[in-house]
Amino acid sequence: TMTAEELAKTFLDLQEKGAYNINLVTPTHYAAQIACALRIAKEKGLTLPVVWNTGGFESVPVLKALAGLVDIFLTDFKYADSTLAGLLSHAPDYRTAAAEALAEMVRQTGAVQFDENGMLRRGVIVRHLCLPGYRKDSMAVLQTVAETVNPAHVRLSLMRQYTPDFTARCLS
Repeated sequence: TMTAEELAKTFLDLQEKGAYNINLVTPTHYAAQIACALRIAKEKGLTLPVVWNTGGFESVPVLKALAGLVDIFLTDFKYADSTLAGLLSHAPDYRTAAAEALAEMVRQTGAVQFDENGMLRRGVIVRHLCLPGYRKDSMAVLQTVAETVNPAHVRLSLMRQYTPDFTARCLS
């Protein structure tokens, strides 16, 4: 286990070594400890963008506790359909939670901002994995994002890594 001070030192060490950002992957269950460490690190000179890399099922109170500490939210928006979300993630309320979280993320960061080298410095990137056979749900996710926030204020990453090939071949 690391103390908040040790984690803050790790963040500062990464900055000293030339890291582009502090990318916190699936960090929500340690949000309070990370927030404390970020406050310490920022007081000691941390200037790197802090990335909150999440599955999108975030609570607004947790996000509000991160206000001023996170520069970039890299969030998934997995499903619009509650039946699909319940079946695949046991989270039938995913769409509502993800939309509320997305609105809070954009409220905190504002529109995306890039530096002179094209590196993202602030804002929200929404990832969506297009599942085979669920094109209508993907379209509904995009519609939900557009209805939740100003689409010009976020960047969208559409992914299709999951593309199984069930084509049978005849060997004769």
